[in-house]
Amino acid sequence: MLVEMKDICKDYPQGKETVRVLKDVCLQVEEGDYLAIMGPSGSGKTTLMNVIGCLDVQTSGDYLLDGEDLLGAGSNRLAEVRNRLIGFVFQSFYLLPKLNAIDNVALPLMYAGVPKKERRERAVEALKTMGLEDRMTFRPNQLSGGQCQRVAIARAIVGKPKLLLADEPTGALDTASGNQIMDIFDRLNADGTTIIMITHEQAIADRAKHIHYIRDGVLSAQKEDETEKAEAAGRETEEEPLPSAPTGEDGETDA
Repeated sequence: MLVEMKDICKDYPQGKETVRVLKDVCLQVEEGDYLAIMGPSGSGKTTLMNVIGCLDVQTSGDYLLDGEDLLGAGSNRLAEVRNRLIGFVFQSFYLLPKLNAIDNVALPLMYAGVPKKERRERAVEALKTMGLEDRMTFRPNQLSGGQCQRVAIARAIVGKPKLLLADEPTGALDTASGNQIMDIFDRLNADGTTIIMITHEQAIADRAKHIHYIRDGVLSAQKEDETEKAEAAGRETEEEPLPSAPTGEDGETDA
C-alpha cells in the first residue's frame, strides 16, 4: 500500500477556538492507482492534499507513505520524503519566470544533489515525453497555458516519484488543453505512476479509476446525495410491511 491513512484529523487554531478541518479521514491507495477527490470550496480537500503531500502534518491519526510513519515528522524529514517520493502539479504552474523550461524542470534535481550534466539530461528527456522538444529554451511568458502545465508535469516526474499529486491541474486551462493534460495523466498512470488528483469538474474526475468525495472534512467513496439515497432506500426496506396472505372468494385465506 502506497498511501495508508487511518482516522486522520487536522485542527487549526482560530482565535480562542480550534477548528477541525479533517475529521477521521481513512484512505488507502495502492501503487499504480488513479484517484480523484472532489469537494466544494472549504470542504477540506486542499488540507487533505497537503497532508498526503507532506506539506503539512496531521493533528492525530496514522499516516503511512510507502510504509513510512510520518506522524510527528520534522520539516527536514518531510522535505526529504517529498523530494524522494512525490511530484506535484498545481493549477497555477509555479514556474520560475526567469528560468527556461529546462532549468525549471531540473530544479528539483538540483535540490536533490544530482550533478548538473545528469539533471540537464533528465530534464530534456522529461520535456520530450511532454512533446516540448521545440520549447525547451523558452521561458514561461513565451509559453501557452497548456505548455506551461506540461513543463510543470515534466518537473513533477523528472525525479521519478512513486506518487503524483495534482491540485486542479486543468483549472486554468481551456477544454482542449485540459484534455491534453488528462491524456498525459492517463499515459503516466498506464506506465505505473500513482496519481491522486483534486478537481471540481466531474468530467475530469471521471478519467480516474476511482472517485472519492469530501465534504465538511469527511471523506467518502460516495457522493452526499448518493449516500442519502442509499440510507433512504434502506429505511424504506425496513419499514415496508410484509405482504398479506392471499384470500379466496369466501374471505378465507388460501393457506
